Amino acid sequence: MTDQAMETNATGQVAQRQGPLTDLRVIEMGQLLAGPFCGQLLADFGAEVIKLEQPGAGDPMREWGREKPHGKSLWWPVVARNKKSVTLNLRDKVAQQMVRDLVAQSDILVENFRPGTMERWGLGYDVLSKINPRLVMVRVTGFGQSGPYSAQAGYGSIGEAMGGLRYVVGDPSTAPSRMGISIGDSLAATYAALGALMAIHARERTGRGQVVDSAIYEAVLAMMESLVTEYDQTGYVRERTGPILPNVAPSNVYPTRDDQMILIAANQDTVFKRLAEAMERPELATDPRYATHSARGAVQQELDDLISDWSRTIDAGPLLERMEKHGVPAGRIYRAPEMMVDPHFQARQNIIKVAHPVFGKLAMQNVAPRLSDTPGGVVHAGPELGQHTQEILGGILGLDAARLAELKEAGII
Repeated sequence: MTDQAMETNATGQVAQRQGPLTDLRVIEMGQLLAGPFCGQLLADFGAEVIKLEQPGAGDPMREWGREKPHGKSLWWPVVARNKKSVTLNLRDKVAQQMVRDLVAQSDILVENFRPGTMERWGLGYDVLSKINPRLVMVRVTGFGQSGPYSAQAGYGSIGEAMGGLRYVVGDPSTAPSRMGISIGDSLAATYAALGALMAIHARERTGRGQVVDSAIYEAVLAMMESLVTEYDQTGYVRERTGPILPNVAPSNVYPTRDDQMILIAANQDTVFKRLAEAMERPELATDPRYATHSARGAVQQELDDLISDWSRTIDAGPLLERMEKHGVPAGRIYRAPEMMVDPHFQARQNIIKVAHPVFGKLAMQNVAPRLSDTPGGVVHAGPELGQHTQEILGGILGLDAARLAELKEAGII
């Protein structure tokens, strides 16, 4: 294939998959977020992602979300974008054989069932790799494929707690907080997609695929910076610190005269000097209490109070202008309304409108990162349940209309 491939979007229009992965076919099994977000990332960059769903029910993500206009999930169109939906009852032996037949013509299989589930269905890597030695099998779970916890149920929230994130998120006066998004699942999925592409790269040299084992708690642990090393060497246990990082100052949220909250990050020595000049207090940069990174960290609260006393005398707009003039990183705290109208978001097309058969147009985040020569893109929003069953089973596996009708009548598709 080239870096483009023909596709039909949700409104029936012919469009083109685009990006560096248009030569890859991915079978996505599993549900909810950890496995499917991995599939989304691969689909964003052009891979043909065939999502297998339970007939009559589909992925529970089709029902998730607080707001449901027209009775439809607003989560599903994003996490399933660019994918093809095929219904298969994976507990049925006929359907399991169809998976093997699809695997024979695919590059990557993504699944996020409990360890052992695929093996019970006769779909373990020992079986699939004999059918297709070049297959890369991506397995996303809470605790990984091995170890004493591997068989336990492991949702993203548990992985976030075990990986160390939950304990350090929130205000020290409260119990550990959760992020406002499913960060554990998304991190495991991101590492899974990275692992899949590394395995594909290795396949170019070896001619063989391999298993990518992405555990949620390990993905979270991998993001925890020096947390373990600090404890190992000094016995220091990181605690919840609210909006700051201990000893990194000044870097906090500061009030303004018009009751806005502005982030200012001036913890580097040269940047703090520029902040002092913006405050018309240049002497702060040479004051021994504030002159160095370590010195400022030792008096973090004192320095934050000093800056807050100054910032609350200025409205947010003029404050941001002053920060920009002096080269001090600063910004507002964005929500969706701010993102939708921000000129930088608009200039870089961070928010796009995608056609949808019910909603007409749906706003969602664009593909990231940006590639200069082979950029990804969004061809269509999440498909209807089983929308591509005939296309895939008929086109790839060669099943005729009569056989498809029999399978549907038997509840297999």
